[in-house]
Amino acid sequence: MPYDPNRHHRRSIRLKGYDYSQAGAYFITLCTQDRACLFGRVINGEMRLNDAGRMVLAEWNRLPERFPHLVVDAFVVMPNHVHGILVITDPAPTVGATVGATVGATVGATLVVAPTAPTVGNIIGAFKSRVTVEYIRGVKTSGWPPFRGRLWQRNYYEHIIRNKRALNAIRQYIMENPRRWHRDREKEARSASDPLAQAIRSMPKQEETDHSPGGEP
Repeated sequence: MPYDPNRHHRRSIRLKGYDYSQAGAYFITLCTQDRACLFGRVINGEMRLNDAGRMVLAEWNRLPERFPHLVVDAFVVMPNHVHGILVITDPAPTVGATVGATVGATVGATLVVAPTAPTVGNIIGAFKSRVTVEYIRGVKTSGWPPFRGRLWQRNYYEHIIRNKRALNAIRQYIMENPRRWHRDREKEARSASDPLAQAIRSMPKQEETDHSPGGEP
């Protein structure tokens, strides 16, 4: 289910004190520790996932099973990083919670209970944890290359997507990422600048938004 700003509308607010559990779309980038290329290779502009890369893709697609109010949009696994769009939708209140005696409430009254929404940090933390567990299993049972210390870098990049223009530009960037591998700023040997990536990174300034590196919860 792709993100539709008209359906998943979110009021724009300042980032200071921003509630990352509220409904909205977020562009996420995660990099491997030391930017080690563990998930496959780019050949002729196409990403060829290895078994580890296919596992990463599967874990990303499973996130909505764990977080019911989450939609995963465009996503790509690259040799040493991933790009993806997460959409937190408005949680529907749960009706029918029966309580006993509470102050100001009648015994047996039916109340509306709002579910606790996960934050972006909660979601990314769960994803990193699951992928790490499965990757370690692959190292032990299938001979996957080991990693040094931790699989993922501690921080991650996040960008709040505030309008459809930004959404479409980021989707394009994600889907074309394998063809841009020679320009990718996550690749150690960069050979040229990438105009689309520069435009996306400049959007926060243009739209009075901002991004900050997210941390592990």
